[in-house]
Amino acid sequence: MSLGDGAELQPIGPWQSEEFLAHVERAREYAGPWVPFMVGVTDRESARSFLQNFADRQAADTGSLYVIRHDGTLVGGALFRVFDTRTESCEVGVRLEPAAAGRGLITRAVDHLVDRAVDERGTHRVERLASSADHRSTGVAERLGFTRGGVLRESFPWQGIRHDMEVWSVLAPEWRERRAAMDHH
Repeated sequence: MSLGDGAELQPIGPWQSEEFLAHVERAREYAGPWVPFMVGVTDRESARSFLQNFADRQAADTGSLYVIRHDGTLVGGALFRVFDTRTESCEVGVRLEPAAAGRGLITRAVDHLVDRAVDERGTHRVERLASSADHRSTGVAERLGFTRGGVLRESFPWQGIRHDMEVWSVLAPEWRERRAAMDHH
């Protein structure tokens, strides 16, 4: 699906592990403080294993992984880390290489994923968890009309730091209302 300006949001599979690993290497320092798999994906086999895990989740309808390509090059991604059809809720996550930052790619990718979750899948609640220190991620949630529901204090120990995790969410009626208001402008 097009994100505009030569960017696309596309699925990715285990057979693309070499390309995915190269992307992780380019993004590791920039996204590693916030995205745990950036540390765990270190070679072709771990990249393939990570991608296979999401292929299995896709098949089970419990999650899915997408990449952002800009002019054909893999520069970032977005995912449904959790997709729960029983509770009609999901959690979105994102990552990006530094060279692709500042273009609005992540905001547009999350916008598309929320549209897909709400319109195609009947999801009622879309959630975004982000470290309080990750101002880029909390800014995306805020720009897209998510509501900050609370802070899970020091709940995520990562790389020697206990991060406060902010819980952001948007409900289907709020999303539709926001979109209708934007369509009128």
